[in-house]
Amino acid sequence: MKCIELTGHGRPENVCRCIETADPGTPEGNDIVVAIRASAINPADLLSMQALYPGPTEFPARIGIEGAGEVIAIGPDVTDFAVGDKAMSLGRANWSEQVKADAAQFIRLPPEISWLDAAQLKANPPSAHLMLETYVDLQPGDWVIQNAANSAVGRHLIRLARARGCKTVNIVRRDSLVGELEAIGADIVLVDGEDLAARVRAAIGEDANLPLAIDAIGGSACLRLADCLSRGGTVVNYGFLSGEPCMISPNQTVVRGITLTGFWLVGFFQTASRAEVEALYTKMAGHFISGELHVPVEAEYSLDDIEKAVAHANREARTGKILLRA
Repeated sequence: MKCIELTGHGRPENVCRCIETADPGTPEGNDIVVAIRASAINPADLLSMQALYPGPTEFPARIGIEGAGEVIAIGPDVTDFAVGDKAMSLGRANWSEQVKADAAQFIRLPPEISWLDAAQLKANPPSAHLMLETYVDLQPGDWVIQNAANSAVGRHLIRLARARGCKTVNIVRRDSLVGELEAIGADIVLVDGEDLAARVRAAIGEDANLPLAIDAIGGSACLRLADCLSRGGTVVNYGFLSGEPCMISPNQTVVRGITLTGFWLVGFFQTASRAEVEALYTKMAGHFISGELHVPVEAEYSLDDIEKAVAHANREARTGKILLRA
């Protein structure tokens, strides 16, 4: 079978290769075999290839944070899956034609979800949902501000915040994204800049409650989001895009009571029960099936074209996700 190996750290298109390897074989015990039908290429995949995000440190290494497919074989002790079920892998080596692991490493998906949506289900939708739910007791009419708003997480957050009666300020790097994000429900879209806080307050009002900021970038971008918050607000950093430490000033923390914290979906998996994980993904899958959540796909590539796929995913000014199809 074909799978993708990471040969070391470097530019994504230079350190990924498609190899032929043995099939996983007949599953034993509680193992199942899933034929991966689609996988999304996430920013975290690209950053880990460049040693900018937690990932493999010994090479060659199998990679791929996301992957969804069809159960094609089950071990004799498996009771929660049947051949033909749709399943999402919780492992991190999913850029492969087949994956074999303990059944606990997979989540059964509703048959109604498409492969393109299933391929994007694992990381971004629950991240947006949990960051909205966990850190601040948001009330209808409250504002949330985020940067990298055109990302998949950003698009999900716009829709999920609107569904709970909250409004969003969405920070982007280019004017061409303004209309695109407004079309999916963004209340305000602004291009980042040094005077961001003044422009945000001019748009939402000096007394508007803006208690939560979602930061994917770090560095000075984090500082600018913190400047926009209401007194006692919280900045949640979840991304490494700038490669720089998160910045926040003593005036923000001491005088204005701003808090900086971090979110990592892996942390949720480490503490949540199996029932909680299953309930979360049932909810997220339902959002995709209903059409409430959607992310456009710009291109699909085969595993053979992995170099082209990761180079495309690493471009700026994309209009959708890049998927691998096995």
